[in-house]
Amino acid sequence: MGKVTGFLEIDRQVHKYQPASDRIRHFREFTLPMSNKEVEKQAARCMDCGIPFCHGPTGCPVHNQIPDWNDLVYNGDWDNAIRNLHSTNNFPEFTGRICPAPCEEACTLNLEDIPVAIKTVEQAIADKAYETGYIRPYPPEKKTGKKIAVIGSGPAGMAAAQQLGRAGHDVHVYERESRPGGLLRFGIPDFKMEKHYIDRRVEQMTGEGVTFHCGVNVGVDKPVTELLAEYDAVLYCGGSETPRPAGIPGDDLKGVHDAMPYLVQQNKRVGGEDIQSVAWQSEPIVAGGLHVVVVGGGDTASDCVGTAFRQGAVRVTQLDIRPQPPERENKLAVWPYWATKMRTSSSQAEGAQREFQVATLEFIGEEGQLTGVKCCEVDDKRKPIPGTEFVIRADLAFIAIGFAGPLADGMVKELEGKLEITTDSRRSTNVAANDRDYKTNVDKLYVAGDVRRGQSLVVWAIREGRQAAHSIDADLMGSSVLPR
Repeated sequence: MGKVTGFLEIDRQVHKYQPASDRIRHFREFTLPMSNKEVEKQAARCMDCGIPFCHGPTGCPVHNQIPDWNDLVYNGDWDNAIRNLHSTNNFPEFTGRICPAPCEEACTLNLEDIPVAIKTVEQAIADKAYETGYIRPYPPEKKTGKKIAVIGSGPAGMAAAQQLGRAGHDVHVYERESRPGGLLRFGIPDFKMEKHYIDRRVEQMTGEGVTFHCGVNVGVDKPVTELLAEYDAVLYCGGSETPRPAGIPGDDLKGVHDAMPYLVQQNKRVGGEDIQSVAWQSEPIVAGGLHVVVVGGGDTASDCVGTAFRQGAVRVTQLDIRPQPPERENKLAVWPYWATKMRTSSSQAEGAQREFQVATLEFIGEEGQLTGVKCCEVDDKRKPIPGTEFVIRADLAFIAIGFAGPLADGMVKELEGKLEITTDSRRSTNVAANDRDYKTNVDKLYVAGDVRRGQSLVVWAIREGRQAAHSIDADLMGSSVLPR
């Protein structure tokens, strides 16, 4: 905890943003950092609540010891706060920027709508770690002689690879794209997290003995059976990339796209890469001067909104089939769990027109080109209400209603064809494994992250990568000192 009476004396404060009129002119991060003293005051608000739900099963999936590092920051002991935070989270600079902070929802002070600014403090600790030189290689004292392959370099794969490398194993990471990071690099816009943070971690992990093999599509360029023969263990950490089918008539019109190719293309453009290397589309997608409609109400849809504004869209409308949530939740009914309430992302606050309880009936166009989106209002059961149809002008539309699982071709196709891998009955392309040992039904093959649990948060990916690393280390060595 922080100061005993801190929550009574100090108001909640989080970092502020650049004005929307300024930040939509660039793709860089736009948060304005707080001073050390301001962060220490926010850490002081952590109260002696008895049961800290913030780092329990309802709060932080990686079980960050939030009261502990809040107390350390409050007392100015940033060095130990950095060590404490990294003991449970390999990449707090990632989670401090893009995690939606279920820990704050679970904070006892959230019963009064004034939770501790946990996410702000976490990001400040992570940034301080860079300033002090803490983010440097920590190679193992001795090597085990065991070789492990990790397929996928997203947050799950990176977390597992770093843990296994520090345990002394020879770790090789195989990444389909040109640079490591997975959807963390190519799916998350730079204005939410700049990619030099990933580069810094890759540099650190390389110094710890981890080898990255980019541009290798396992299951296509290199059979997974070869990896299973060459390595003592193989961990599959693919992302959830297959768009959930919307089944909206007219989705074959020019100007209608799934969300992920659009985000990947722009991230490659910002990173100075060839956008033609994006396998999902054959032409540039740019929203400059256009009327844009985004179908979906989640984080991916919000990322499309922010990207479109930065490209110079004239108008951006976001369609959500769900009813508009209440401004405040019933605390006694839902706390400490994640509540359904009205939330406005930074991208939506940049000028998006949001339509709730609206169904997308059809994409309409002329001569094969999208010109509008036909919609209607729906009832509480999401059934169309007759007579409420209307058309929104649209030159460009993005479908962002979630992801059904990893890509079916390549890795999963080979696993099903040659090794008869067991897939999740709920999602045909997810690989089945429990969350205790992360083993599949194929010998030496483990799986973690979105490819196992489905589309989820970066913090869950880090947790699964760490836990899978513990399981692999224990299986190879008989026991493990890695935290689970």
